[in-house]
Amino acid sequence: MPEEFALRFIIGGLTVSAFAIIGDVLKPKSFAGLFGAAPSVALAGLALLIFTKGGFYAAAEARSMAAGAVAFCLYTACASWWMMRRNVAAPVAAAALIPLWFAAAVGLWFIALR
Repeated sequence: MPEEFALRFIIGGLTVSAFAIIGDVLKPKSFAGLFGAAPSVALAGLALLIFTKGGFYAAAEARSMAAGAVAFCLYTACASWWMMRRNVAAPVAAAALIPLWFAAAVGLWFIALR
């Protein structure tokens, strides 16, 4: 178990660093944070799952991640629309639409893992 944690930290750190370098090369610089966060950690976690638990388990995790990503895209599209069309403050829109993200993620998760 400690070896798995160490391997997860090493793979995660290397992947985050690689994505941060890619993000630093791209314009605008705000992409650096975007590429250095969740996608790189998710890829590192999936790689470790493939080696430790097998492809079947990793595939289920990948479907769950995809469902969460689609739900997050819906959440951000609705928040952007609401803020631009109704002139709502960002913290209000972000907080008010969290139940939408949760409902979409859970619904898509049930569909994806059926």
